[in-house]
Amino acid sequence: MRAKHTVQQNMRPFRTLLLMSGATLALFAATGCHIDMWRQPKVRGQQESTFFADQSSMRLPVHGTIAQGQDKQNEPLETGYEDGPDGKKRYVKTIPPPIVVTPELLKRGQERYAIFCTPCHGKLGDGKGMIAQRGFSLRRPPGNYHSDRLRKMPIGHFYDVITNGYGAMFSYASRIQDTKDRWAIVAYVRVLQKSQGATVNDVPEKDKAKLEMESAKPAGETNKTSPLGSEGH
Repeated sequence: MRAKHTVQQNMRPFRTLLLMSGATLALFAATGCHIDMWRQPKVRGQQESTFFADQSSMRLPVHGTIAQGQDKQNEPLETGYEDGPDGKKRYVKTIPPPIVVTPELLKRGQERYAIFCTPCHGKLGDGKGMIAQRGFSLRRPPGNYHSDRLRKMPIGHFYDVITNGYGAMFSYASRIQDTKDRWAIVAYVRVLQKSQGATVNDVPEKDKAKLEMESAKPAGETNKTSPLGSEGH
């Protein structure tokens, strides 16, 4: 009888511990079921909201959002593709409207090209950027824009490569998000192609006199009237 009483006394600390543990768990459970769990801030359709500046709770889709299966609003401008005579997609051959090639657009393209493209393709677009010169070796080297293949490539190809990548080149869509900036780079690539392979016969008659004046200038003096400046190769 005494042994039984001793066992019960020894069990008291364990019972006390179990009761305390149960009370603690019940407290945590009650805290987790706070009323805010089902009374969260929300708005209903067409309801006024003081959170947004326009006082509207209904938000427009992010610019450029396209539903799955839906064609882009201006597919040539945003993809570089157009519908061919046979109904199949093909690269556009000219920069689609409303973008117009201007000295300002080319200047912007030169700037963006210098930032994103020169490390691999080089300032002249010959595929001899610093990355290529310093040991970046691939089965297919960085593209040389002055090769026959790329000279003859429709202009939409370059936009598509910027957007989706090509070979070892990853997509630059997240880095060059503005559609106009991508086309500005494409326009400048064409400038590089034309400038490196140009001859005097390619210069319009009205500009030949200016060209002769420029060529007569002392070595090292830049053409300050050029919209591309001293780096407009």
